[in-house]
Amino acid sequence: MYRKQQRLLRERLRSVLQSKYQIELPHIAIEQPPDLEMGEYALPVAFELARRLKRAPRVIAGELVGELLPLPGFASFEVAGAGYINGRLDRQAAAQQIALDDFSEEQSHLHSLVEHTSINPNKAAHIGHLRNAILGDTFVRLLRAAGQHVDVQNYIDNTGVQVADVVVGLTYFEGYNLAGVRKLLADLKARGERIDDYCWDLYARVSQWYEIAEPERQARRKKRLETLHAIEEGGNEIAEIADLLSTAVLRRHLETMLRLDIEYDFLPRESEILHLKFWDLAFAQLKAKGVLYFETEGKNQGCWVMRRASTATAAEEVAVDEDAKVIVRSNGTVTYVGKDIAYHLWKFGLLGRDFGYAPFFPYSDHTCWISTERGEAQHPDFGGAQAIYNVIDSRQADPQANVIEALRGLGYTDAAEHYVHFSYEMVALTPRCALELGYEISEEDKGRPYIEVSGRKGFGVKADALLDKLTAAAKEEVDSRHPQRSEAEREHIAHSIAVGALRYFMLKFTRNSVIAFDFKEALSFEGETGPYVQYAVVRARNIFRKAGVTPEASLAEVNVADYFQGEDAAGLWELWIMSSRLSLLLEQCIAAAEPAYLAKHAFQLAQLFNNFYHRHHILTEEDPARRQFLLATAAVAERALVRSLVWLGIAVPEAM
Repeated sequence: MYRKQQRLLRERLRSVLQSKYQIELPHIAIEQPPDLEMGEYALPVAFELARRLKRAPRVIAGELVGELLPLPGFASFEVAGAGYINGRLDRQAAAQQIALDDFSEEQSHLHSLVEHTSINPNKAAHIGHLRNAILGDTFVRLLRAAGQHVDVQNYIDNTGVQVADVVVGLTYFEGYNLAGVRKLLADLKARGERIDDYCWDLYARVSQWYEIAEPERQARRKKRLETLHAIEEGGNEIAEIADLLSTAVLRRHLETMLRLDIEYDFLPRESEILHLKFWDLAFAQLKAKGVLYFETEGKNQGCWVMRRASTATAAEEVAVDEDAKVIVRSNGTVTYVGKDIAYHLWKFGLLGRDFGYAPFFPYSDHTCWISTERGEAQHPDFGGAQAIYNVIDSRQADPQANVIEALRGLGYTDAAEHYVHFSYEMVALTPRCALELGYEISEEDKGRPYIEVSGRKGFGVKADALLDKLTAAAKEEVDSRHPQRSEAEREHIAHSIAVGALRYFMLKFTRNSVIAFDFKEALSFEGETGPYVQYAVVRARNIFRKAGVTPEASLAEVNVADYFQGEDAAGLWELWIMSSRLSLLLEQCIAAAEPAYLAKHAFQLAQLFNNFYHRHHILTEEDPARRQFLLATAAVAERALVRSLVWLGIAVPEAM
């Protein structure tokens, strides 16, 4: 309702500006007044027109106010402050629309592709990976709620240096050959142990092994390079070990993410990008369009480099650009950015070549596919997206910008405009959390706001271990509150609370904020937490259970009468109008690529509902009409809270 009326108001104002002043504004801002007693909408348009019309904003606002009515759904407009126009809704009519729930998923026909998670398949997923996956999955949910067709992809770098390091550990440290690695995987499975946990410790050992003085350090790193080259080349035992290992770890990653209700559609692997020669096709395009040129002088001599947007064409250059981005090194190897350019040409359907495909991981309602060199003839269509969102941490801002610049240089300006680097900052631990996990930290670190984690040093929180610990803590609380429920029920409730706590904690901070994770803060039933919002829904559902009526039935024939007047009017109307703003929040979250707005909205709505719950004794209300209205109010809030939590990927447990 709220967004619908906002659009109606914007169209009316645009018409008035055209007829009265012959002015067309490309964008008309509509804000929310600081207090609902001032109205539901605030128009600052008079300030924008003041310079053009050479009149005071308040005078212009006075001229416009009389032209806006009649307008369906609005009761009045008035001038406020130095020139704002405040609009008031007809609350009776608005409440009827809110009760009808006019939210609908608009079919935008936009094909979007969201790439997220993208963990190196060399060890267990950790807490930092969870922020990426939760952000990406939530944004997928938002796009789908807006009616977009969304493909979810998880890029797998199975030929990179991190995988090579674990292969060095297996073959050089442990002395395994291909048969030995197969036996290791079988033995771990038989003992109920995880290959990703095994590799976590092995990777830390290998990383420390490289940290030694020269010349031994150079010899050890040569072993890494030899292994890396063998993996990239393929067709040898080292490459087979890497494939066997990375595939086993990848499967564990998908199992971990499924615990958080995170699923994928396609897993493109770097091995296929290399072996299917994606780069060769991209390289030909880049050279033909002059995006790359061969450097013959300076520090980049012998390299293929990419000019920046501010530089001239190769023919016009008079000086060596030492800051040009190297795409192909002088030894012929392609940089990460070069391979990423090729990959994104495929994403947009601009490469002229496709992967092979094979089914890999089954979900309840679909199958996740993986790239192969030669795959099945029948498979879903992937690639060819109209908009791309890459959930990659902020440290990769420069490589991401280079890919966008390459697209522009190739003439794919529309693709470049619809390429979004969905960046985010790191996840650290509070000192209290680090101590709870059993880590020894110095007195100096105890005084820090957060402590950075490091997979190379083996200092961090494995995703599964974190979930286990959160679930165990939630289970203790559930056991004490609901001993009468079965063990299976209590475990299910505890899992829902733990996942809700974790997802909300990762989402409530804006993407450019560093997160210091803390167990107690995340699991609290009070404050800005997932359990607090979940509990508001459980509380609402208890009302309807005890009243013997469904929320839907409570909204079927609601009559607000004069209940939005008098002493309680502000709080009641605020709950109704805030519940109606979800469609607007959805639009804002997508436009800003910021799920934190929705998390904040859900918390504030839960606060409003809890205040309403404590102030109004619904079940003991003696006036039948007022009781019906209060039940409808609870139903409106419950519906909006549930929808918010669904978009945030948070389930509502049966009890808390």
